[in-house]
Amino acid sequence: MGTWHDYLKAEGTPPEWPYPIKFGEEKEVETDVLVLGGGIAGCWAAISAARNGAKVAIMEKADIRRSGSGGPGCDHWCNVPANPLSRVDPDEWAIQEMEDLGAYSNGIGIQIQCREDFDTLLEMEQMGGKIRDTDDEYLGVEGRDDETKFMISPRYSAKAGYGTHDDWRKPGFNPPETRNNVVIRIWGNGFKPLLKKECKKLGVEMYERVMATGLLNENGKQGGRVVGATGINVRTGEFLIVKAKAVIMSTGGGSGALWFMDTEHGGYDSSNASRNNSSGNIEMAWRAGAKLTMMEGSSQSRIGTGLKHKWYTGGADASYENVSLVDANNKVLPTPTQGWADGGAMFSNNAAVRMDIKKRIEAGEFELPLYGDFAGMKPEEANATWNLMLTEESTTKIMVQTMTEAGFDYTKDQIMNYTYMELQPNDQYRTGRGGGLLVDWDLKSSLDGLYAAGGSMFSPSDHSYCAATGRYAGRKAAAYVKSVEPGAVCRKQIDAEKERVLAPAKRSGGIDWKELHFGLNRVMQYYAGGYRSEHLFDLALEEIKRIEENAVPELYALDPHKLMRCLEDLSMIEHAKLAILTMKERRFTSPALGVQRLDYPDADPEDQGKYLLVYQEDGETKFERIPIRFWGNMKEEYEKHNPDYAGVYKPEN
Repeated sequence: MGTWHDYLKAEGTPPEWPYPIKFGEEKEVETDVLVLGGGIAGCWAAISAARNGAKVAIMEKADIRRSGSGGPGCDHWCNVPANPLSRVDPDEWAIQEMEDLGAYSNGIGIQIQCREDFDTLLEMEQMGGKIRDTDDEYLGVEGRDDETKFMISPRYSAKAGYGTHDDWRKPGFNPPETRNNVVIRIWGNGFKPLLKKECKKLGVEMYERVMATGLLNENGKQGGRVVGATGINVRTGEFLIVKAKAVIMSTGGGSGALWFMDTEHGGYDSSNASRNNSSGNIEMAWRAGAKLTMMEGSSQSRIGTGLKHKWYTGGADASYENVSLVDANNKVLPTPTQGWADGGAMFSNNAAVRMDIKKRIEAGEFELPLYGDFAGMKPEEANATWNLMLTEESTTKIMVQTMTEAGFDYTKDQIMNYTYMELQPNDQYRTGRGGGLLVDWDLKSSLDGLYAAGGSMFSPSDHSYCAATGRYAGRKAAAYVKSVEPGAVCRKQIDAEKERVLAPAKRSGGIDWKELHFGLNRVMQYYAGGYRSEHLFDLALEEIKRIEENAVPELYALDPHKLMRCLEDLSMIEHAKLAILTMKERRFTSPALGVQRLDYPDADPEDQGKYLLVYQEDGETKFERIPIRFWGNMKEEYEKHNPDYAGVYKPEN
């Protein structure tokens, strides 16, 4: 494969667009359940809805085979307290996990995960997914159960969460007989292709390379029942109209690129999330009138910012189980690994441990660089970490392939770790945290006909969380569509959306999507970064208004792919405005929310004890507050809403 320069030098002209252009053309589809987004949550939602008797369609802007943050793979199936080796009660573990994740966690989703994600994993095995060491590749590895052949992970072995434990340095702190056994190592690289295969087997209509652009309300009334959605084919430009009795939002979370973007060096937003997470869930729900929450939440972005590595290679982050960090003189750092010795803490997530090591480096006690000491591990443990954990987990598979091809031998070599080499960025480089759709115990949004799963919900969690909640939402949506008739779509709403979507493609020139995106990044960095105040927020909104009035009308798309990027920019503009408006509404400082205000430096216990909801009513922005833990007793509410839950799917049914 050559470069663009090589091609132009040989051919003299750029290549023609390889797909037929169909700007202005329409395709109409009718279905029972429409799933927006075909990642982990979306595929499970589609499969579950189809198995429960619904006619299902998926709209996915990429190829479902590898789309979404979990598309490349997964090495841990977390929070599986219902597995046969677990030593904890699923309902009690759900409470512990909810509390560890903080005041603004999603107890509904966590309860569903803890109750149902082992069943979900067994269904993955039915489809052909490998979840056990059936080939006996990892005999002797700690945590391997010889009877079930499950590979129990050291993550969460002492308690829920990644925080260090008071006695994690003490010998014998985490003995085998007291471990919780709530996380299973898996061969997740093969999961996503199997999910697509199952969708095809069940007759799910898959509209790939189609970006969802807007929800359709009944009779076009904002806040009304959701009766379908629109999309644009990102290869041909064809406009898709889907009429549905129910829609499941599973397009992932808000974009990680509101505050920064680095296309040339580190990727689109240089994070470890999917490039396709571009705030579509937020923007579509907002325009339809659904209630959103946690929109004010953000945190400093530490890994994958700018030129930084996406993983802290060699240790101190996910997948590097049992890998000790050593300094340039092979001196072991007194940090928790993610292994058995300490019960699963990750020091990169613990500020106190990071600062302690930093001070000791500055004092000369440890010498940079640091290394992940694979060669110092037990051979069987190094084998499991390198060939199972890192080979199955998302983008680290490419790292393993590249290093192996270059001659790296994990039995002899160490991997340089970039912690303290790549200093942490300034506080203006941030990422949104927790924003998404408010849901109830059916995972239904505030609008009839609209459900949410995975990263599209407020305060979402990991891979198995997305799988379990997708499966759950599909079941609930399938039950709902049996009780309703199709709703009436509004041609006026469709025409307005089509005009909005195609506008950049109708221009003969103008502003490129990257230029607009960089401008939005600067606004967020300068006025909604580390320092915040009412005046700075007002300046931010003023600047965004200027972008909307001057830049958006000039936004230009040369082809359907660039049109997709333009539409993502428009979604991110709405996301940015909502983040600023909700930060303005929160007149206090809260580390838990990432809200630090110069004009309101103190806490407000009363307001901090509530979720802030934001939504539109007849085009007017509305705020509402509800108590945290609004979901009530998690066990009781789950059982009340799932009296007929049948457990693992039986293919013969």
